[in-house]
Amino acid sequence: MNISIFGLGYVGCVSLGCLAKNGHTVIGVDVSQDKVNQINNGQATIVEKDIDEIILEQHQAGRISATTDFQAAVVATEVSIVAVGTPSSAKGHLNLDYIFNVARNIGEVLKTKDAFHVVALRSTVLPGTCEKFAHIIEDASGKKANVDFAVVDNPEFLREGTAVEDYYNPPLTLIGGENEQATSLLSTLYSQLPAEVIVTDTKTAEIMKYVNNTFHALKISFANEVGNISSALGIDSHKVMEIFCKDKQLNISPYYFKPGFAYGGSCLPKDLKGLQTLAHDLYVKVPLIESIDQTNAIQIQRAVSLLSKFFGKRIAILGLSFKAGTDDLRNSPSVELVETLIGKGFDISIYDSNIQIAKLTGKNKDYIESRIPHLSKLLVDNLDYVLEKSDVLVVCNKEQQFVEKFNTIKGKTVVDLVRLPAHVKENNNYFGINW
Repeated sequence: MNISIFGLGYVGCVSLGCLAKNGHTVIGVDVSQDKVNQINNGQATIVEKDIDEIILEQHQAGRISATTDFQAAVVATEVSIVAVGTPSSAKGHLNLDYIFNVARNIGEVLKTKDAFHVVALRSTVLPGTCEKFAHIIEDASGKKANVDFAVVDNPEFLREGTAVEDYYNPPLTLIGGENEQATSLLSTLYSQLPAEVIVTDTKTAEIMKYVNNTFHALKISFANEVGNISSALGIDSHKVMEIFCKDKQLNISPYYFKPGFAYGGSCLPKDLKGLQTLAHDLYVKVPLIESIDQTNAIQIQRAVSLLSKFFGKRIAILGLSFKAGTDDLRNSPSVELVETLIGKGFDISIYDSNIQIAKLTGKNKDYIESRIPHLSKLLVDNLDYVLEKSDVLVVCNKEQQFVEKFNTIKGKTVVDLVRLPAHVKENNNYFGINW
């Protein structure tokens, strides 16, 4: 395939060499004549393991070249990859001037080019950037996006120092776009790589680099705070985190990475508070760990705000325990949600087949009596009755009977805090907390 790459910096240079090594003919485009000259002399524009050898080898093979003439590059290629810089301002906003200049340049060329052209953004951009990029091309070219050309997002996940190895051994390859011809064409660029190619919508692809890198920063900060607490106790923090990483079922797994309602139960709140207290007593600052329960409280308030538009309606809470299959009400976010709604004057009924007032004992009983002393007046033991008589159904945990009932329910207002199957959204007036 014939490919043009706009921007010969870090990502552009690595992409130029690696795509050529995979057999494609690649033209680099840059405003810097020095960078263009380097490529045309078989020299890499960056310092990175193995890339200098690849650039020299592919230059000698005649598969790479570089130019400042964007028009000639676009005319000669089927795909243009955009890898120009998106520097951040002091407040975190991106400077997209370079990106949009490329869009105008490509648009000017496409004005007179008949063939369908694909533009892939490799630069890190916020959701909505590809759409604006496409509009700029439309304005400059008079052509129609996803008809005469297409813009897709193709974020890179290259680490400095191991970029070539990362290119050939990615965890996944991500392509975001709404045009099947474009996403299929771009997928073929990565057919030789061992990783899965995931095709999704454009905005999902655009946000992924931010999500990934923020989580990496979170992991480093979490490990450092654990290390600071461990150090204050004379414990080997590397041994702690080594054992932590041994648990692939929960600690390193997708189990907890499901957006939805707040966490609760007897363990997470208690042990989080215990670690926060330990750090406090040791005079160790742990702002990340300190903020976790604040984020959890915000999620409960998010549910309250979502339900506020239904004041005056009959609200059914489906599931009061902190998760399905248990009667544990301690620190259940559903209890706090109900408590808040009652305080605001909402008409509430509750169904939870695991909760029987007569059988509540010990701390479970003490907890619920302190939070919702009149719970027995709110509990209904007939699910069908609750579903029929209520205006708004709030699903707070994923009991199988709820999932089964929603296979037949239609025309209800549903507030989903647990991510029910898609048909619930199609058949009802549906509101999800995070989707």
